[in-house]
Amino acid sequence: MADLSDAKRRIIEMLKRADSATAQELAEQFNTTTTAVRQHLDALEHSGLVERFEGPIVGRGRPAIRWRTTSLSQELFPDRHGELTVELLGSIRATLGDDALQQVIDRRAADQLAGYSAALVGQPVSVRVRMLADRRSEEGYLAEVVVDEEDLVLIEHHCPICVAATACQGLCRSELEVFRAVLGPEVVVTREQHVLSGDTRCSYRISPVAATA
Repeated sequence: MADLSDAKRRIIEMLKRADSATAQELAEQFNTTTTAVRQHLDALEHSGLVERFEGPIVGRGRPAIRWRTTSLSQELFPDRHGELTVELLGSIRATLGDDALQQVIDRRAADQLAGYSAALVGQPVSVRVRMLADRRSEEGYLAEVVVDEEDLVLIEHHCPICVAATACQGLCRSELEVFRAVLGPEVVVTREQHVLSGDTRCSYRISPVAATA
């Protein structure tokens, strides 16, 4: 929450703890004016970090406006998903061995292939590549497709599994095999850039088989 003022940070933290609160309740908690709190809440709402809703009606009159955090505010708090994944991979390797870890990776790859194939089946290669990029972007890879003469280049500008892939490079190998399987035998897929090799992104060149003969 480095980009937030101290007051806005405290409001977010309080709403996180309390589930929801009115501007007056927050003002009483922070010993400030309701007007000042509302100004912060309006700014946080504009940023998509909090939202207002009508609370239950108590007595006569209109229901009170209450405030709560949004799913976007989750990004402001520590996230150990990457560390947890690494710990789980290490535990699988230590407890069950490398073969068991490979089985887990293979299972993930099979699920990926099934999911991608269901969406891309029957499409021309060029369409499959672009649809694959869209799917990968939905998964957080910030992917795009660039045309390079007869080739297509799938570029992923972000790797949401980088921490896990660093600890278990079999994840990257399996994803390359998934791409090759889902794009079919008409093309050759070659990884040209790799984050784990020191590049700033991962990229995959997709060439027609005839062009590589």
